[in-house]
Amino acid sequence: MTTTQNTPPVTTERPTRTASLLGRRTMALPVEWAGDTPFPGRWVGGVSLVLGPSLLLTGVLLRLPFPFFFPEQLAARADHPGLMAASYGAFAAGTVLLWPGVAVLTSRIGRSRPGLALWGGVFAVLGLFARTFHAGVDHLALQLADRQGAQEASRFVAETYGAFHVFSALNIAIMGGWLLLALGAWRARVLGPVRAVALAAAAALPLGVLKGTTPLSVVAVAGLCLALVPLGVTVLRDGPAPRRATALRWIGLVAAVAVAMIVLGRAG
Repeated sequence: MTTTQNTPPVTTERPTRTASLLGRRTMALPVEWAGDTPFPGRWVGGVSLVLGPSLLLTGVLLRLPFPFFFPEQLAARADHPGLMAASYGAFAAGTVLLWPGVAVLTSRIGRSRPGLALWGGVFAVLGLFARTFHAGVDHLALQLADRQGAQEASRFVAETYGAFHVFSALNIAIMGGWLLLALGAWRARVLGPVRAVALAAAAALPLGVLKGTTPLSVVAVAGLCLALVPLGVTVLRDGPAPRRATALRWIGLVAAVAVAMIVLGRAG
């Protein structure tokens, strides 16, 4: 006597339409999620290392002709509004764009010097947050100079300059982060001694509100460029280059997103 077992029929699942569309989009705009720093990744991290320091240097050099302290910076805004807007805008953008580069540098240091990588990376990013806050105050003061005049804006800044804010506690991080990263990069052999010293020089960049440019400012930001820009080029080359069509699609998408963000941001 034989028994017949009922076995479920074998079915071949077809991908849904949504999955198929997502697959095609992934192929059209591939994202690397591998290597030492899957986030932010080779492309974002490499561009950050190249573009961030370059924008900082641009901002510093544009305000070089004007005296260092805030009354003269506000007076320069009144006389040269476009130039000063470009200077402070480039510096603020460079500050924000630096954080992915710091993440990549920290990851490379952490392979052999995790302690220096951890604290150097944390302090450097906190320092970038503090400088971004200062950039917001700069923007407000420059707007006051446009609408109330440089003298009235200078009076307001002088009266409120010492006001407490939570970011005051991060002033040490602004300087200390670069020093720790420079030591870690040298000890981990991520940077040679000359470029490690150049990275440490970034700690000398003046901090605070409405700071102009001094020779020390130029040395500090030039050191940052010397240390990080070649590393960014190395990171970008550390892997296959995308196909031309893929690169053009990504450039178009990034440009469209940037325009949309600007338009929506202006709309409030």
